[in-house]
Amino acid sequence: MTQVKITELVLRDGHQSLIATRMRTEDMLPICGKLDKAGFWSLEAWGGATFDACVRFLKEDPWERLAKLRRALPNSRIQMLLRGQNLLGYRHYPDDVVRAFVQKSADNGIDVFRVFDAMNDVRNMRVSIEAVKAAGKHAEGTISYTTSPVHDIPYYVAMARQLEAMGSDTLAIKDMAGLLTPYTTAELVKALKAAVSIPIHLHSHATSGLASMVHMKGVEAGAVMVDTCISAFAEGASHPTTESLVAAFAGTQYDTGMDLGALQEIAAYFREVRKKYWQFEMSGPQVDTRILVSQVPGGMISNLTNQLKEQGALNRMDDVLAEIPRVREDLGFPPLVTPTSQIVGTQAVLNVLTGGRYKSVTNEVKNYLLGRYGAAPGKVNEEVKKLAVGEQEVITCRPADLFSDELDKLRVEAEALAKTDEDVLTYAMFPDIGRTFLQERAAGTLTPEPLLPPESREALSCPAVYAPSEFNVTLHGETYHIRIKGTGHGSEGQRPFYVHVDGVAEEVLLEALDEVEVTPGAIAPRKAGGKKDGGVGKARPRPTHPGCVTTAMPGTIVDVKVKAGDKVKAGDGVLVIEAMKMENEVQAPVSGVVTNVFVAKGDAVTPDQVLVEIQPE
Repeated sequence: MTQVKITELVLRDGHQSLIATRMRTEDMLPICGKLDKAGFWSLEAWGGATFDACVRFLKEDPWERLAKLRRALPNSRIQMLLRGQNLLGYRHYPDDVVRAFVQKSADNGIDVFRVFDAMNDVRNMRVSIEAVKAAGKHAEGTISYTTSPVHDIPYYVAMARQLEAMGSDTLAIKDMAGLLTPYTTAELVKALKAAVSIPIHLHSHATSGLASMVHMKGVEAGAVMVDTCISAFAEGASHPTTESLVAAFAGTQYDTGMDLGALQEIAAYFREVRKKYWQFEMSGPQVDTRILVSQVPGGMISNLTNQLKEQGALNRMDDVLAEIPRVREDLGFPPLVTPTSQIVGTQAVLNVLTGGRYKSVTNEVKNYLLGRYGAAPGKVNEEVKKLAVGEQEVITCRPADLFSDELDKLRVEAEALAKTDEDVLTYAMFPDIGRTFLQERAAGTLTPEPLLPPESREALSCPAVYAPSEFNVTLHGETYHIRIKGTGHGSEGQRPFYVHVDGVAEEVLLEALDEVEVTPGAIAPRKAGGKKDGGVGKARPRPTHPGCVTTAMPGTIVDVKVKAGDKVKAGDGVLVIEAMKMENEVQAPVSGVVTNVFVAKGDAVTPDQVLVEIQPE
C-alpha cells in the first residue's frame, strides 16, 4: 500500500495566496490543537512572505509566532519555505548569515526546510541544505517548475540528481504558478523517480484549474507526498482542497488515513476567520487560465492585485499579465517565484504604468542582469541589458562567493535595538522595516494595520456619488493625500472613517457639530503623529516642467541621493523608492542643478507629486 502523505498549507501559503499573507497569529493558535491531531505529514507555517508580512503589516515578531506555533503543535512537523541564499529577504546573504538563520529557525521549531532557488541555480542552495543537515533537520531540495524553451525534463532530472547528491531527504516539485498539466506531471514524476531514490513531494497551485488532476496523476506516477489547503483557504490562487483530495484517495491504495469529519471541523473554523480579512481578498476569477501564459505564481497574484488596486490601476491587470512573459523572456526565462517573480512583475508594472518599456529599470533588474542572483537559465536580451547596466561586468561565480562574513557587522548595527540573535536576523532580513519594527517594539508603539469592520464593506461597494473619495488637503502649508476606504456605523453624532493618508492606513473618528449629513466622501483630518507630506517641511507641488522628478508608482522613499545645489546629469540616480517590495532608482529626467528636494527617507509618495526639482541647463 502506497499511502499518500499530506502537507497542509493553511498557515502559510493558503492565506499568502488569497489574502496577501495577512492572517494573524491570534487566529492560528485556537485551531492548532485540531491541526496537531489531524494526521498531516507536516504543517507549513513559516517562511515565504510570512516573515515580511509579520514585520511590515501585522507588527508581530515572526520568531515569537514560530515559538507559539511550536508549543501549540507538539506532535507535528512544522515546515518552512526557505529561499536558499536569499533566506526570507530579497538579496543574497553571506554564508555565515545563512547558517545562523537556519540554525535559529531549527532551534525555534522548524523541522522541515523546503529549500529552493528562484533561478534553479543549485549553487545558491548548497549552503542552506548543508546547514539544515548540520542542524539535524529534514532538507527538502526543491525544483521550481516553469516552462520555457530551456526548461525540459532532462533539465529537471539533472537538477534533481544534484539536489540528492547535496543531501536532500526529499525532492519537491514546486509548481508555484499552476503550470503543470496532468500528463506532463506523470511524465516528469516518472523521470524523476527513475533518476533519484528520495521521495517526491508535489506542490501545485490551483490557479489554472488543473492542480487536483495534477496531484492525482502525480501520485499515480509515484509521488508520495502532496501539498493541499483546507477548503476555507483553498482553490483559486491557492491549492487543491485538503478534504477533496483525502476523499478522492479514500479506499484506494493511496488512502491518506485521515478523518474527513475532523478536517471539516478545521475548515469551519477557518471559514469564520477568513471573514475578518475581507479587505485583503483578491478580486478576479476563481480559475484564471491566463496564468498558463503569464506564469504569475499564486502567492504573487493576490499581492499584485492589491498593489494595482492601491494605485488605482486595477484596470491595467490584463496589460501587466501580458507584459510579464515579455519581461521574463528578456531576462532569460527565470522561473517566477520569489524574488524573481517580484523582479519580473514589478518591472512589468513599471513598463505598463510609465508608458514605455524599460523607461525606468529597478535596481533588482540591474542586479539580476549583472549575475548577482545567479546564472540566468537562458539568454538575456542584450539590448535590454545594455540599456539597464551598460558595459558593467557580469559575474559568473556563485554570488555569495564574493561576500565577506556579515553577522558580526549586523550585530553591531542592531546592538541598540536587538535583544536576541533572532532580533539581529530580523534586522538582517529587512534593515529598514526591521529597524522600525524593533524601534516601535522598544517604545511600546507596535500597531498592526487596521482590520476594517464588516459594516464598512457596504460603504466601500456603494460610495456616495456627490462627494469625492480621493483628494488632497492642504493645512498649514502641508499637503496630505487622502483616499476614503470606507466608513463604519457611529452613534451620537460620531462615525469612524477608514482612510489612507499618504498611503498609510488610518482610522479617524469624525464628530458632526451640525445637521449636515456625513458622507463617505467627507474630508478626514490627519491623524496625529503621521508622516508629513514634504519630509523637509515643504508642500509637494504638481509637476509643471521637464525638471520635475516624479515616481511611476506609489511607494516609500528609501534613499535620497541629492541635495539642493547639486549638479546632476540626465540619467543620474536622485532617489531610491520601494514599491511592491522592490527598490527602484528614480533618475534625473534632465541635466541641471537641483533646486528643491521635497522628500526625506521614509516618506510615502505618489505619482502626482514633485519629489525633486531640477533647473535644466
